[in-house]
Amino acid sequence: MNTLHREISFEDEICADLSAGGWLYEDGSAGRYDRNRALFPEDVQTWLEATQPQAWEALTKAHGPAALDVLCDRLRKSLNDRGTLDVLRYGVELIGVKGLVSLAQFAPASGMNPDIVARYQANRLRVVRQLRYSKTNENCIDIGLFLNGIPVATAELKTDFTQSVGDAIDQYKFDRPPRGEPLLAFSTGALVHFAVSNRDVMMTTKLEGGATRFLPFNRG
Repeated sequence: MNTLHREISFEDEICADLSAGGWLYEDGSAGRYDRNRALFPEDVQTWLEATQPQAWEALTKAHGPAALDVLCDRLRKSLNDRGTLDVLRYGVELIGVKGLVSLAQFAPASGMNPDIVARYQANRLRVVRQLRYSKTNENCIDIGLFLNGIPVATAELKTDFTQSVGDAIDQYKFDRPPRGEPLLAFSTGALVHFAVSNRDVMMTTKLEGGATRFLPFNRG
């Protein structure tokens, strides 16, 4: 069994496990990824329609068919200005929409408020494989993880039969330059990047070429 086949099988297993746990996954979804904004637009729209329909109605009334582009442009600007974590925590302002537009619902402290529970259950968790992320070439990252269309993690996978977790780390260090790439930019793109093998998981929150530092993320 060759290296590529083993890695594909490893991807299959991870994606199937996440799908069984409620993550959205389908073959070919990478083609619907917006690499210029580093967003999965349909999930941004679906989240807004499900949880804040009045905000989506106001957007469509003001912008018609361009509503999703307007939303994603504003979201990307907010991510660039404030960072991914801040946007997920506090939402964004949209012209013509009253109040802040929420981009995620964190787990409620209790189930006492049915509206908050419903919003939490409406979160769209998506796994996308073979993600062509670059604005300048056709480089792929093995797996991208998204929350309501916003990237939260990436992962490069290796199998111990052929390569080690160190090879995945080197791939991030030397083949994934973050400059000019919205998905890989520190604090405004994915929050964390994982190097994964059958036995080991390493992580970093900041890609900076050969100076990138990875830390163990193994669970006992």
